[in-house]
Amino acid sequence: MDILGATLRICVDDLDKAVPFYEGLAGGPALRFERGGVEVAAVGCFLLMSGPESELEVLRKVAATIAVTDVEEAHRALAGLGADIIAGPVHTPAGRNLIARHPDGVVYEYVDRRAQ
Repeated sequence: MDILGATLRICVDDLDKAVPFYEGLAGGPALRFERGGVEVAAVGCFLLMSGPESELEVLRKVAATIAVTDVEEAHRALAGLGADIIAGPVHTPAGRNLIARHPDGVVYEYVDRRAQ
């Protein structure tokens, strides 16, 4: 499994107000989409999320988003190393993802950029 990088997950009250700051910081435009009632903006290494507290509460339990070349390969590697696959792999607006709990109890999202 090739790990390409990690994304910092940030919950914000007002996505429209937060995005310009992070676009300036990251030096590029945000990729915006909505998923499950949560507005999302991916800006550089930042993933900004805004929405109902009930949805954000669940999202806060994921420590980070880890980019990989292939989620299916990550699934096999993680399961082989003893991780608990909580959800996925599933298609998202940006590619595919899965959620895994590592043996130490920390939860991570793994994503790739493969089109549906």
